[in-house]
Amino acid sequence: MRARYGLPLKITAGVAATAAAGLIYSAGFEARSFRLRRVTVPVLPRGMRDLRVLQVSDVHMVCGQRKKRTWLQSLAGLRPDFVVNTGDNLSDTNAVPELLDALGPLMDFPGVFVFGSNDYYGPQLRNPARYLLEKVQGRHGLNGNPPVVGAVHNPWEDIRDAFDEAGWVNLTNTRGRLKLGGLELAFTGVDDPHIKRDRYQEVAGGPDESADFSMGVVHAPYLRCLDAFTADGYPLVLAGHTHGGQLCVPFYGALVTNCDLDTDRVKGLSTHTVADRTSFLHVSAGCGTNRFTPVRFACPPEATLLTLTARD
Repeated sequence: MRARYGLPLKITAGVAATAAAGLIYSAGFEARSFRLRRVTVPVLPRGMRDLRVLQVSDVHMVCGQRKKRTWLQSLAGLRPDFVVNTGDNLSDTNAVPELLDALGPLMDFPGVFVFGSNDYYGPQLRNPARYLLEKVQGRHGLNGNPPVVGAVHNPWEDIRDAFDEAGWVNLTNTRGRLKLGGLELAFTGVDDPHIKRDRYQEVAGGPDESADFSMGVVHAPYLRCLDAFTADGYPLVLAGHTHGGQLCVPFYGALVTNCDLDTDRVKGLSTHTVADRTSFLHVSAGCGTNRFTPVRFACPPEATLLTLTARD
């Protein structure tokens, strides 16, 4: 007996079984296989002591994700000098208490944060194939547009208030500082460019020269923001949003970035150059997924411990 289009039933069944096994693996195992990425960045002024920075991004918390909560809580054992949260903390309107429980031990450390679109709005069911189609059409994810009318409002204010109470610095289109012992660290952040909330013109002007070190923070690594940070002379920019491509091809890599960043820099440490200036860029692959596409393949969920060292 043969299936439609002349394919033997055994082959058709084999393809279906392989696809099912891949789905079970990517949703049941890899999406829950949390990793810590360790990166060294030679970016500090000469003579400055090393700084250990924990970057957490794209948690996309959903009610009932106990393994993710436990893993996030365990990261406090790294004892970072400070934490950078690059947004998209929610994928469930009701998950704020579980998110704050997961991040609670980390909130005992100094920190800074920006928000992403999924902090402001609830997730929507969307055909994942559209991301590939938009790539072919030269578009980027939501193509820089705000969510549609009727999008679910997330209780992002509760997250902001909890972060504020913990002493984390809100970098929403603004500048901020942390004091670490005798060091003054300056940060410049913008709101999520993926939904056109970034207002770099409000924070333009370059690093704070009175600080010992300055860096930029943004959720989605759109080129317009990376260009602005780099042109202004920031030595380091941290971002998230891409999920590292989320569904990658082994030995090839990511197919999409969900923004206009190239796939070669979809996750990890790289550089960004504008004219004669170059910044280090670190893009976190994040530790969660949209609740409607809870799968990862060849791109396990992660947080990153960055050790900032003095330049040569």
